[in-house]
Amino acid sequence: MRVGKSEKGIRGRLVLYATQILCAFFLFHLLYTELTFKGTPSQQIKLDIVVTGRQILLDSKPVVSSEIKKYVSSEVKVKDDHNQSLQYLLTRLVGGEDRAKLDSTGFACDNTSWSIVCVTNKPVKIDMSTMHVHLQPSNAADNSTTIIRPYSMQESPYVMNYITPVTITTAAPPRPTCDHNHEHPAVIFSTGGYTGNLFHEFNENIIPLFITTRLLRLRVHFVVVDYKPSFIQKYRRVFPRLSGHEIINTAEDSSVHCFPGAITGLKFHKFLGLNSSENPQGYYSMTDFRHFIRQTYKLKNKSVFNMQNPPTLLLISRQRTRKFLNQDKMVKMMEELGFRVIIASSDKIMSNIEKFSHVINSCSVMMGAHGAGLANELFLPDGAVMIQVRPLGFQYGVDAFYSEPGPGMGLKYLEYRIEPEESSLADVYGLDHPVVADTASVAAKGGYAAAREMYLNKQDLRLNINRFRATLVETLGFIGHHKDVANA
Repeated sequence: MRVGKSEKGIRGRLVLYATQILCAFFLFHLLYTELTFKGTPSQQIKLDIVVTGRQILLDSKPVVSSEIKKYVSSEVKVKDDHNQSLQYLLTRLVGGEDRAKLDSTGFACDNTSWSIVCVTNKPVKIDMSTMHVHLQPSNAADNSTTIIRPYSMQESPYVMNYITPVTITTAAPPRPTCDHNHEHPAVIFSTGGYTGNLFHEFNENIIPLFITTRLLRLRVHFVVVDYKPSFIQKYRRVFPRLSGHEIINTAEDSSVHCFPGAITGLKFHKFLGLNSSENPQGYYSMTDFRHFIRQTYKLKNKSVFNMQNPPTLLLISRQRTRKFLNQDKMVKMMEELGFRVIIASSDKIMSNIEKFSHVINSCSVMMGAHGAGLANELFLPDGAVMIQVRPLGFQYGVDAFYSEPGPGMGLKYLEYRIEPEESSLADVYGLDHPVVADTASVAAKGGYAAAREMYLNKQDLRLNINRFRATLVETLGFIGHHKDVANA
């Protein structure tokens, strides 16, 4: 049968329409299948990108599944919350008028009797070759410069002379291009000063670093001036638990780094301690710091009351100054009272914190003459006793450095005060000499340096065994091992 031209045209158009409808159906089915696919978040993001591409090709808005919408919107919200939380937490480092200034201008300094900490919550460029921190001025008329030395204790002019200054300025940077862009704020501090001394390392570096950065939860970059490799190596377990990034050594980096904010300097509260009331909304306490240290060095013993017998006493035996002249008799008496005695006399062993902290953590009691070694009390378990043997004549820092911090660490503090006849100075000068009988006169005439030289550097100790026994018996009572003094 012959078909006319008009009928052929109608059939051709019908086939074309049917083909178009079939293609549209398959395309719709394909879109529906992919958009309702339930995969991992990364797969969902991939799908969203594909859909966006098809949206352009089709020139029509596809219906994205509610799960994909929910995921993408939540990711955006998390990112916003993340940025806001960093900005918010930076403002917690200052208070009062300083916080209001930080909110309004993006820059403020917290200046206390001990430390200076400057905070900016706006983008900065840091030229590592000059240690200039370039801020964005809050308005075109602003032109300010602040210079600080980023060490936590500012009261010592001698120490400050050896700390590299950092210049914070709103002046335009001579090198405006960022060589490195970072997601998290910078924390600029010095490892100079008294590093090399355990007390000062914790007092002016590790504890202030914890106070300043713990609330930021690893989201900071440490920028170190006066970089000391030995110090960084010694505390290599601590830094990764406060920052999620490699330390930037300004001595080896001369490039320009850009950050979303910066903290210059470290906050100091008090000797070997921190004040919860001064923390940003009570984020942490000394208990938290001790827990942080136990986790960092994987110390097993939290409390002396869960430790096995016999109780262990760690004797810090100084070898150059403030030596115990009758140490053998002291140790014999300790063992008679039931103590297992560990004598620590090697600086090399004690400086290896990763190993020595475990030795200290195994002890119920630690004792020693006034000195930096007593800072090892930080590693003692809760409820332990720290005994400071107090030298004749020198009083500076004896209370603030060790007696006052102990209770804040959950420790019991005891001290044994040397009598004149227990000092080697009595052998040299006699009991009636002003050096022994009127110790205040030495400081009155020669000041701190003269008193330190005489009573810390030239004095050794010979403890009265019977008198010291009473202190150790008292110690046994505190750790749950009671003993009758009369029968000791």
